[in-house]
Amino acid sequence: MLDANLKTQLKTYLEKVTQPFEIVASLDDSDKSRELLALLQDIVGLTDKITLKTDGSDARRPSFSLNRPGADIALRFAGIPMGHEFTSLVLALLQVGGHPSKLANDVIEQIRSIEGEFNFETYFSLSCQNCPDVVQALNLMAVLNPNIRHVAIDGALFQGEVEARQIMSVPSIYLNGELFAQGRMGVEEILAKIDTGAAARDAEKLSAKPAFDVLVIGGGPAGASAAIYAARKGIRTGVAAERFGGQVLDTMAIENFISVQETEGPKLARALEEHVKQYEVDIMNLQRASALVPAKAEGELHEVRFESGASLKARTVILSTGARWREMNVPGEQEYRGRGVAYCPHCDGPLFKGKRVAVIGGGNSGVEAAIDLAGIVAHVTLIEFDDKLRADAVLQKKLGSLPNVTIIKSALTSEVKGDGQKVNGLVYKDRTTDELRTLELEGIFVQIGLLPNSEWLKGVVELSPRGEIIVDARGQTNIHGVFAAGDVTTVPYKQIVIAVGEGAKASLSAFDHLIRTT
Repeated sequence: MLDANLKTQLKTYLEKVTQPFEIVASLDDSDKSRELLALLQDIVGLTDKITLKTDGSDARRPSFSLNRPGADIALRFAGIPMGHEFTSLVLALLQVGGHPSKLANDVIEQIRSIEGEFNFETYFSLSCQNCPDVVQALNLMAVLNPNIRHVAIDGALFQGEVEARQIMSVPSIYLNGELFAQGRMGVEEILAKIDTGAAARDAEKLSAKPAFDVLVIGGGPAGASAAIYAARKGIRTGVAAERFGGQVLDTMAIENFISVQETEGPKLARALEEHVKQYEVDIMNLQRASALVPAKAEGELHEVRFESGASLKARTVILSTGARWREMNVPGEQEYRGRGVAYCPHCDGPLFKGKRVAVIGGGNSGVEAAIDLAGIVAHVTLIEFDDKLRADAVLQKKLGSLPNVTIIKSALTSEVKGDGQKVNGLVYKDRTTDELRTLELEGIFVQIGLLPNSEWLKGVVELSPRGEIIVDARGQTNIHGVFAAGDVTTVPYKQIVIAVGEGAKASLSAFDHLIRTT
């Protein structure tokens, strides 16, 4: 199952296992069960700390649990955790085997102190780059607290469950049989939902912090770069972010970040955070900014307020809140979001195997999505508002060669149709005739560009007609001492490498402002 190189790497990791445990597999006579058995045999063949039993009685087959004698751990994989989930498997092996996690001690204690009964089920797809964060978070929580149980389920392998629960987006998380959440989540986000009172406690702690010299709002590439450049100046630096990594977390392949030939968004996001942690930077996650209160006079402090109720003050502020996927804003879109309307073809594509889908948008993202989906679904219809596609020529050529793709140009998506439970169609207007037409389908993937995360700044910071923060060549906004960088600004070409440079520039400008006004 595993090639020689992967076995060598895994053997090195498994040397960190300190406490013996067993893998208990529940199998049948299917090909997938044989694949799983081969994988598990490879694993136990690399260490004498892990034993394998094949007499499991779980109803989901193939599946396996990780059990440590004397420890009440309920952790199970239903399916074959390869692809993006192989890292989740490795971490689970290490953690059940006694290797400590890198979580902060206060977070570990918070997990261990949770009381109640929490039976989590996470549906993932092997091509989903967002799913491992959820799987790894809940696995770790199950290792640390016997009240928490977790099973990670490959939705593509257990299609019956997916259809019964009408799951059309991954990761989908169920708690005690009820839908708990969808989308990427980390330990802190999950804790905030199940540990009542945690948000209020955190807000109180944040509000008590002394003022920062530089406060960065947003943890994407621009924010990470700004924080590093500020911290290297030896000044008090903080980063408040809704999620560290920003939109990079939702990016699959990255092949144009200079000096890194190829990587994936989540991997780059982790590297950015680890780099920031090398410096004395106060990182405050799960903080969504809600208001900026500028200093009233020179020498006074700016204030940033958050939806959590927290408030932070700083001598200078760098706004790097990035952007998000632009929505169609048509009837039915919100109603069927996660029930046929999706924004990540890599994550959710496998759930539409053999079905009919549409991709909205004819730029690079839309055409790439259509190409990827064509290898999974029965048929793809690409809908473009303009009278021509805007994607690179090489992508258009590839798209045109696919037999199960239809391209509709000069079309305005007007409505998402559904049966009350899930998507069953799409209405578009032919812009050449004004005729309304309906497509019968099961999924819609929206790929129509980005929208800056700047609504909370309206009426305070000068914005462009598109909602971007207007900055000068130094990253300065119209407010003295408030700077901005990255995709949320008017700087053209929304690229990671540009955001990193703009973050550094804004930080240097903030430092220059500090030394000139002290």
